[in-house]
Amino acid sequence: MPQTEEGQHPGSGESGGATPRPGRLAALARWLDTEAGAPDPRAPAPRGTRRVDWLRVIPFAAMHLACLGVFFVGWHPAAVWTAVALYLVRMFAITGFYHRYFSHRSFKTSRPVQFLFAVLGASSTQRGPLWWAAHHRKHHRHADTELDVHSPRQHGFWWSHMGWITSAENFPTDMREVRDLARFPELRFLNRFDIVVPVLLATSLFLLGGWPFLIWGYFVSTVVLFHGTCLINSLAHQLGSRRYDTDDDSRNSMLLALITLGEGWHNNHHRYPGAARQGFFWWEVDLTYYGLKLLERLGLIRELRPVPARLLGHDR
Repeated sequence: MPQTEEGQHPGSGESGGATPRPGRLAALARWLDTEAGAPDPRAPAPRGTRRVDWLRVIPFAAMHLACLGVFFVGWHPAAVWTAVALYLVRMFAITGFYHRYFSHRSFKTSRPVQFLFAVLGASSTQRGPLWWAAHHRKHHRHADTELDVHSPRQHGFWWSHMGWITSAENFPTDMREVRDLARFPELRFLNRFDIVVPVLLATSLFLLGGWPFLIWGYFVSTVVLFHGTCLINSLAHQLGSRRYDTDDDSRNSMLLALITLGEGWHNNHHRYPGAARQGFFWWEVDLTYYGLKLLERLGLIRELRPVPARLLGHDR
């Protein structure tokens, strides 16, 4: 059985059953309101399947196709640097807050700062903070078992990388997994209307610099950010080395750590998910942790949970 370490927030187990297939109008309404036509939140959590919700895939596919707009708008240095900056800022919001804070509570912060970084995370177009954290907590509890909906061992590379997101069974937010976060109405709003912040970002970029800023700053940056994040679900369980003998296939990779600002030290993370840092040793570059240390010095966050000393010895 997968081991449970402090910071994983184990919740109730999943049970059988299937999410009712939503009507087409309800599926379309979910583009704007993720709770439209949603199943009873008190119903048992469904097991993931490989049934694709094709109506939900349309915006996802359109976002990728929009990247071809670079051939029409051309190369604009200001737009490209905006794309790079937005990649870095939003990747930090995902790794530092969606992951290390909302999913694992590896440090503490104030309610305003929590909301600020929830908004930045939502701008990545990777759904809301509650949905993200709920799925990630389940991943740690069932890592690389049949209940892990994005395990490459169980489902192969492409499904673990992005296919699982297209499944209707994985669309709802299991609020039982995130009771600690669901008590904040502002987080529930961001989670329910998860399209609002991305639309505001895309609109702002268009008003700022026209089509080049929209194509490069939003579509290209967002798609690269999405696939960079998803590499941790897919490649980080197949590529790299293993320092710790965990019950899953998690691995450490410097390459993935550089792409994701530190998330590539995935075997370290699965050994002790509650730590604020994933590069356990000084030579393991973890840019997210350095950013969190800066925020701590500025007084915006506090009580970063350290790596237990026992794990820095010869626990292999």
